Amino acid sequence: MPPETAVSKAHSALDPSRWKALIFIALAQLMVVLDATIVNIAMPSAQSDLGISDGNRQWIITAYALAFGGLLLFGGRVSDLWGRRRAFIIGLIGFALASALGGAAQNEAMLYASRALQGVFGALLAPAALSLLTVLFTDAKERAKAFGVFGAIAGAGAAVGLLLGGALTDYLDWRWTFFVNIPFAAVAALGAVLVIREPNTTRDGSSLDIPGVVLGSLGLVALVYGFARAEHEDWTESGTIAMFVSAVVLLALFVIVEARVKSPLLPLRVLTDRNRGGAYAALGLASIAMFGVFLFVTYYLQIVRGYSPVRTGIAFLPMVVGMIIGSTQIGARLVTRVAPRNLMVPGFLVASFGMLLLTRMNLDSSYTGVLMPSMVLLGLGLGTAFMPAMSLATENVRPSDAGVASAMVNVSQQVGGAIGTALLNTIAASATTAYFTDHLAGTTDERTLTFESMVHGYTAAVWWGVFILLGSAVISAVLINRKGGGHGQVATGGEGAEADSVVPVMAH
Repeated sequence: MPPETAVSKAHSALDPSRWKALIFIALAQLMVVLDATIVNIAMPSAQSDLGISDGNRQWIITAYALAFGGLLLFGGRVSDLWGRRRAFIIGLIGFALASALGGAAQNEAMLYASRALQGVFGALLAPAALSLLTVLFTDAKERAKAFGVFGAIAGAGAAVGLLLGGALTDYLDWRWTFFVNIPFAAVAALGAVLVIREPNTTRDGSSLDIPGVVLGSLGLVALVYGFARAEHEDWTESGTIAMFVSAVVLLALFVIVEARVKSPLLPLRVLTDRNRGGAYAALGLASIAMFGVFLFVTYYLQIVRGYSPVRTGIAFLPMVVGMIIGSTQIGARLVTRVAPRNLMVPGFLVASFGMLLLTRMNLDSSYTGVLMPSMVLLGLGLGTAFMPAMSLATENVRPSDAGVASAMVNVSQQVGGAIGTALLNTIAASATTAYFTDHLAGTTDERTLTFESMVHGYTAAVWWGVFILLGSAVISAVLINRKGGGHGQVATGGEGAEADSVVPVMAH
């Protein structure tokens, strides 16, 4: 079939409501991403109101992280089997109900349960949203625009959450940080019912791989909990080591099972593709480094500089603007003209330079002279790099594997976030303690020394973030080799081998 005929057939099969569908898919993604940041802002108020001890407050975050991270692969495969639209709607309704339970929580057990339920439904919702984009937008230029919007929201949602969470906590009550999810979910679910139409040819008709579900979910839970435990306990503590050993054993068994079963939960072909695997690795590393921004800049602004939660959120807005420009105006416009590597490598390099500027932080750093330029560069760089990376991660995959390939994007980011929180917090805490001890004898102002030690710890962790982002650039340069110029291939339907499930799409 001539390329022009293939293109015209592809265009005739496109859903006429796909751009309206993108609005509701993006809204759902925004809700999931900003929820984590909102809860972080609200945690001190919730802890005080419900009488949660300092030792137990971590479960407000950990309960969600374990359920979400552990069930992502299962959620992705379920959306392939049940249908992505159905999984998307069920995920939205469940997330809204769990959020209502959290907002109405009368004790810590009720709050933990609501967070775990949010994680369960989030693990169904997140891969369903991304895989819907994969099957609805099969034209290369349209796919670039759609993933540009999605990538901008995925990157900027956390910063938006800081602003929204601060406003809700300051002016209303911490419970509204949960209740705010309900209108988001209601609008997105109603839009999905009315607008989204999933192609029937993209559904997987095979059975569910139960051994894979058990091994994969338990392995991811052990891995995420291991890092969460390391952050609050110690890297050499027996329970932490046991979690990491269990994770290695369970995930190794998972790989063995997936290589042998007829209908695996995660077909290894999804991971072994050079470009897709490189995209997962680059996104995972970048997620580790991003915590150096959100975590330590938030601490710096609120603890050292005395910013309110709302003012902190406003301070992050230049990063949000940078991400939107990088994703929609640079990444989406160029991805069909140049090779993805030529966007990802410069993007991560620009982001690492922005991170490098943050190492200049001190007790009285100028926001406009140090922090704002850093945030603009981080936003531009990450937005430019994330857009082609997220597209590559779901490109050239069998339509019946779109859900689980999308889930791997979320797995890489979730595991990267868990590593980043534990690793960078440990580095910062160690550097803070060492600086305070070394300078205590020569000071008469312990309060100032305490703040100086904190800033020293933050910048020590940010230095690691610089090198981690450089690692993402190196991975992109070495592993990503797909050519650009609009000759990328996108899934269109059918079963068969991956090479048979794609057609060339010419640039207009």
